Amino acid sequence: MTNNEKLLEIKNLKQYFNKGKSNEVRAVDDISFDIYKGETLGLVGESGCGKSTTGRTIIRLYNATGGQVLYKGEDVHGKKSRSDIKDMTRHMQMIFQDPYASLNPRMTVGDIIAEGIDIHGLSKGKERQERVFDLLETVGLNREHASRYPHEFSGGQRQRIGIARALAVEPDFIIADEPISALDVSIQAQVVNLLQKLQKEKGLTYLFIAHDLSMVKYISDRIGVMYFGKLVELASSDDLYKNPLHPYTKSLLSAIPLPDPESERTRRRVAYNPSVHNYQDGEELKMREVAPNHFVYCSEKEFKEYQASYVK
Repeated sequence: MTNNEKLLEIKNLKQYFNKGKSNEVRAVDDISFDIYKGETLGLVGESGCGKSTTGRTIIRLYNATGGQVLYKGEDVHGKKSRSDIKDMTRHMQMIFQDPYASLNPRMTVGDIIAEGIDIHGLSKGKERQERVFDLLETVGLNREHASRYPHEFSGGQRQRIGIARALAVEPDFIIADEPISALDVSIQAQVVNLLQKLQKEKGLTYLFIAHDLSMVKYISDRIGVMYFGKLVELASSDDLYKNPLHPYTKSLLSAIPLPDPESERTRRRVAYNPSVHNYQDGEELKMREVAPNHFVYCSEKEFKEYQASYVK
């Protein structure tokens, strides 16, 4: 973690779809965590657990059902004028999962990257053009690419264009929503290394959403684990891998493939069964600090068990 200054505070965030109906979906169900300036917080979990919805709600692509998202102390979901919302979204940007669907096929790459620059009135004419060229070169592309269209690029190149578009308005905070899941393994490493390089150069803060745990460990300072809309564990990446406490986290880690064929052959996959908790009526379930900066969603009884099993 780079410093102790909180950039974002997520407090009791809820995102329910079809609220009050028989088919209500609690995609994000009362979760709280902080993101510190200059860090990368990884958010992991299986498909459908609410990771992407969390990211989209933080950045106000979805209006929250309840709770708060505080950016530098200011409520993102509070009542705001259009100009206030516009100013706030300039500082928070998103890199989307699908590099094919997230770029307008009818716009040139130069216009796609410059769209945010135009909306926020950051530069015009020759200065705008030079800014686009600089951004292309920053993400490892050429200035000649500005006049081309998205279909002329590979998946990895399109994701670089998506990164350039996010950087165009000089944000502080970027939500990377599974930015590598649609890419080949060799390209994944290139994109992740680029994100790390840009973070160092520009002092960026990331929320990195993914289901590939080995990649998340590589890029993240801290990792949050989500299950069915709940945040069930939050710790530093090293501590989470060394001391997974919640049964679901253990199950996720047991599913990581190993590069050694011998080890892979003997690897035991652990299935997660929610009934293992055996919660009683009236038990208070909440995030509890089992060890310094290691939080687990549990009951008081489980809390004592996790404390006893924690390896220092």
